[in-house]
Amino acid sequence: MIGAPMQSPMQTAHSLQPAQSLQAAQIDAVIRMALAEDVPFGDLTTECFVPAQAVTEAHLVAREPGVFSGGEVFSRAMTALDPAVQVQGALPDAARFDTGQRLASVRGPARAVLSAERTALNLVQRMSGIATLTAEYVRTVEATGVRIADTRKTTPGLRALERHAVRCGGGHNHRFSLSDAVMAKDNHLAMLSEGSEDLTSALRRARATLPHTTHLEVEVDRLSQIPAVLEGGADTIMLDNFSLEDLRRGVEMIHGCALVEASGGVTLETVGAIAQTGVDLISVGALTHSVRALDLGLDFQ
Repeated sequence: MIGAPMQSPMQTAHSLQPAQSLQAAQIDAVIRMALAEDVPFGDLTTECFVPAQAVTEAHLVAREPGVFSGGEVFSRAMTALDPAVQVQGALPDAARFDTGQRLASVRGPARAVLSAERTALNLVQRMSGIATLTAEYVRTVEATGVRIADTRKTTPGLRALERHAVRCGGGHNHRFSLSDAVMAKDNHLAMLSEGSEDLTSALRRARATLPHTTHLEVEVDRLSQIPAVLEGGADTIMLDNFSLEDLRRGVEMIHGCALVEASGGVTLETVGAIAQTGVDLISVGALTHSVRALDLGLDFQ
């Protein structure tokens, strides 16, 4: 199921931990939206130049090394316009690949293949870019046992695909939506400060109204907030934009009474040092909000 976290990431010489499957309905909803945008009333160029009876064969080829994500997405996009199109030999999601490697093969009516090409490539390139970047973060902190997690800073409409790609890279998913868990951030706390209720009391009241299975997380931006949050019974405390020294002090103050999450401006250059402070997980918005699509191409025979 989308949104469920994987177990601790394990890495081999050739692939990362296999990713869980996306649901077909989620994939098809995205593909329908993308094709309606790209081929709303047919493909004029293809219809002008390509005979209706023409058949073609093409291969999805890597122009650079990376971690693959979106094999089923690519296949369903390529076959969406004509079920006579066949996609074979797709690399498993979470597998590593090298420059020049063939990642999948496509054969079928040329018009359908050409019309679906850009939609299929856009999705698999973005997903593989996310998986590849996530794998770099995971590799940087693997000796510490710290989890790398995504955030809700995803492309509207593509969250299920992008979250899947994070798992392909060995990362973990944060809450999937606002309906999944309680997460009191700075703006929520600002609203609270306008009333008469203190933070500890507010958290205890929230805890009393929630099902016992609901996770409660609180974001803090200074060390002085931690005692009140601990007394309120938070399950996870997010230390937002803390210095390395304050992260260490925060971990000491929390002392295992809650999970400790570090967040805020995390980069590949800083994530290793953050992991060394003793936090349990590091959330990285850059995995999805500013990732570069991987260079993959569809080469026709």
